[in-house]
Amino acid sequence: MDYLLQGFLQGFVLLFTGNAETYSAIWATVGASSLAMLCSISIGVPVGFLLGHNTFPGKKIVSTCVDTLLSFPTVVIGLLVYAFLTRHGPLGGTGLLFSIPGIALGQTLLGLPIIIAMTATAVEALDKRLPQTLITLGANPRQILWATVIEARFSIMLAAMAAYGRIVSEVGISMLVGGNIKWHTRTITTAIALETGKGEFAMGIALGMVLLAVALTVNIFASGLKRRAVQ
Repeated sequence: MDYLLQGFLQGFVLLFTGNAETYSAIWATVGASSLAMLCSISIGVPVGFLLGHNTFPGKKIVSTCVDTLLSFPTVVIGLLVYAFLTRHGPLGGTGLLFSIPGIALGQTLLGLPIIIAMTATAVEALDKRLPQTLITLGANPRQILWATVIEARFSIMLAAMAAYGRIVSEVGISMLVGGNIKWHTRTITTAIALETGKGEFAMGIALGMVLLAVALTVNIFASGLKRRAVQ
């Protein structure tokens, strides 16, 4: 038990003294996850709206595919993205492999199904008279989309929180696509795996505490949003 206590103490020292290597992993995580969330929300909310608002042939198949992607292993997503971004892949010329934007691309594929599925569910749960009322008032499709998003805003924000929680804690995509390069693409999760394997418990615990703080913050916000949505 002594080594655990010592690890926690050293972890606090690394965090509060501004250890460069520790904060390099933190900022890499913040950069990749923020870019991934921006892309996921920009694409996922409109697609989720269309899936929840419209009825079209094959809708059940599309919904089933989205639901299936919710449990897609992150390491498989990382493998597929790596295959596309490698030098011999169709996107090899983009130079995204072993970069923060490349990690964000893979994480976007991880977060998209969550936002699409939860947005579609939120839209389907709204009052069915809302679209007809907006059309009667002369709203165009863009205005209908915006009004529906505003009405379902708490559920959509909850979807974003759920997606962020999964994105920030994944390992497979960051390891395969980012390459776990020190000072460049090493994220919190890949640094924890590497440093713990090397026996460097202090840095692993320090980064683990950051990850737990993020998870706690996300859960607090999610609980608040659930209460607001119910009200």
